[in-house]
Amino acid sequence: MKNRSLEMRGDDMRAEIDERKQPASPEGCCPAPDSSSELSLEVANTSRHLLKHKDAFFLCNARGDVFPNETNEEGYYFDGTRFLSKLCLRIDGALPTRLGSHVRDKNDALIVTLTNPHDGPGFHANVIRIDRHVFLLESHCYITVNLENYGISQADFSISIDFSADYADIYEIRGMSRARRGVLEIPRVAVDSVELGYQGLDKEQRTTRMEFSPTPKVLTASYATYPVSLNRGEKQQLVLTVRCERTRRPDTEKIAFEVAKERISAQQERHRCSSALVRSSNGQFTEWFERSFADLNMMTSDLPTGPYPYAGIPWFNTPFGRDGIVTALECLWMKPELARGVLAYLAETQATEVIPEEDAEPGKILHEIRPGEMATLKEMPFGRYYGSVDATPLFVLLAGAYYERTGDINFMRSLWPSIHAALAWMEKYGDSDGDGFIEYKRQSPNGLIHQGWKDSDDAIFHADGSPAQGALAVCEVQGYAYGALRAGAILAEHLGHFSDCEILTGRAETLYQQFNESFWCEELNTYGLALDGNKRVCRVKSSNAGQCLFSGIATPDRARRVADTLLAPDSYSGWGVRTIASTSARFNPMSYHNGSVWPHDNGLIAFGMARYGLTQHVSRLFEDIFASVTYFDRYRLPELFCGFEREAGVAPALYPVACAPQSWSAASIFLLIQACLGLKVDGISKQITLTHPMLPASLVDLQIENLILGTTSVSFEIRGHGSDVHVRPTADLKGCSILRY
Repeated sequence: MKNRSLEMRGDDMRAEIDERKQPASPEGCCPAPDSSSELSLEVANTSRHLLKHKDAFFLCNARGDVFPNETNEEGYYFDGTRFLSKLCLRIDGALPTRLGSHVRDKNDALIVTLTNPHDGPGFHANVIRIDRHVFLLESHCYITVNLENYGISQADFSISIDFSADYADIYEIRGMSRARRGVLEIPRVAVDSVELGYQGLDKEQRTTRMEFSPTPKVLTASYATYPVSLNRGEKQQLVLTVRCERTRRPDTEKIAFEVAKERISAQQERHRCSSALVRSSNGQFTEWFERSFADLNMMTSDLPTGPYPYAGIPWFNTPFGRDGIVTALECLWMKPELARGVLAYLAETQATEVIPEEDAEPGKILHEIRPGEMATLKEMPFGRYYGSVDATPLFVLLAGAYYERTGDINFMRSLWPSIHAALAWMEKYGDSDGDGFIEYKRQSPNGLIHQGWKDSDDAIFHADGSPAQGALAVCEVQGYAYGALRAGAILAEHLGHFSDCEILTGRAETLYQQFNESFWCEELNTYGLALDGNKRVCRVKSSNAGQCLFSGIATPDRARRVADTLLAPDSYSGWGVRTIASTSARFNPMSYHNGSVWPHDNGLIAFGMARYGLTQHVSRLFEDIFASVTYFDRYRLPELFCGFEREAGVAPALYPVACAPQSWSAASIFLLIQACLGLKVDGISKQITLTHPMLPASLVDLQIENLILGTTSVSFEIRGHGSDVHVRPTADLKGCSILRY
């Protein structure tokens, strides 16, 4: 496999990886005495569970086990490396029978209920309850096994835990082969602990420390065994703590089990207190909100610069510039502190020099950062990579939106050098040919070919399906640039940089005019997908044009035509707007970017429709995305799903390797709510404005609580039907005001 973009954002790459991921017998990796029955049980329990905290995540099967094989991504990961590749619980040598398993609603723990599958000496099958609890904190994984005997007599049995660590890099697991690997060290076994280690080619030591309580009867480099004797009703608990360590990251302190539980609970409470909450008498909507709220919390890591939403699990558990910015924009009205953390981190990591192999240029905003061994060795270019054309204007756009939301002028003052550098990048490097448009063309031979949000290799093309060549100007990026210039002008004025304000305002007006002259395709009733290197328009109906409404670069009359085009049968699946229309040459509803439905994309489009007063269009989008949610497991919107035409009584088709949870998909509900209500929160004037608010048919009420505005919080409810709604404060507004237009 070529050392090209392994961001899994290309359909050809996904197909290549998927071919390697054929089901393998778990029993071949973790043999058991009764292999035939256990194999059928394992095949039946194909669902998986996932936990995440900061830079660690735990991915296991429905029983809570991790079974190793060459193409299985299950494991316990830290900083892009798998620190546990096998974790298998047995009772008397057999895999327990699973009675049930779930991740708690707050995403803070995995609960698995098991029982003994066979009779034992003096006791029957299905009388030993085995509860398995797993939770994460920092670089720690805490596993408790609670045993209870429901039999009528004493039960004597053994519990064993098998384990191993392969220290595979996340890119290896995704299908990238390596010519050489580091060395697995000889395990160090003590009375109640084991240390597994790996010396990487990057000269870094990685260690998995496993501590058992109580002390096992037998402890080796690959398993621990406990003899257990329980009378009827008697209980026993076993605790395993797994800690990941890196020599270049010495801040992984040892955290006691009870202390870890308290910290997790405190973090959950802080998250709720810093966010607005939404309720409805429609229970399914409330479930969707709570799931999205919990997923956003799980995906957010507290960095030294503030909270940052990592992109997605399992492949993108790391900061991405574009994803972080879009997620922050989606939930800005209800959780502004997230935008502050995103802006601070991206300012700190902003490029300061030209580095072609990283696609880095002064002022450019980060695309992604990876801490793993392969990234350090530059076996791929994504250790610190800047190959996003849109992250830089989106950074400025977010800064302006954050200021309007909070009135935090002191933070803007500290951020202005980074904002100014980003605007300078747009003018010098982003528009290298001086035509007024922002283009991209990769400098790194191993970097991304396409550097907008649709970055799979075949995402940008002409009407006949031929690939667009040269430096490409994608339509929605021009909208982001327009929004950035306007935001930059406002910030410059408020900070006293009046000459910058005048220049940026002029650039925004010029871009608005040039864009509408160059990108509009009259025969398609929409904006073209892109301009190629020869300034030829890619005359393709795409969802990208819908995001031009989000930024406000579309003229009012064309905005309605674009919206109508997006909801026409060829562009609209019935579940949402497709990435490209079914009439397009490259349409494939099972592709990554050429016919699928992306929730975040639809959220941005809905917000854009609301911007132009197209409330009926917004209502339809909301209702259909909401309908799709009810089919997904636990109301969790995936990264994307297939763009097949909706059929009555048939669920939307899943995209096989979509991330779930994924931050900007989770946060799409917040932007959809904002679009429906025409909601604007102005932290400068301390006003909440509802412009043409309406409730979709599925909702008759919404209660919004703890909407933070300055140093106070506001709560209000909306009741009614369609646009005939009534807004009523439910608590003292404390000097704030709610206006409706």
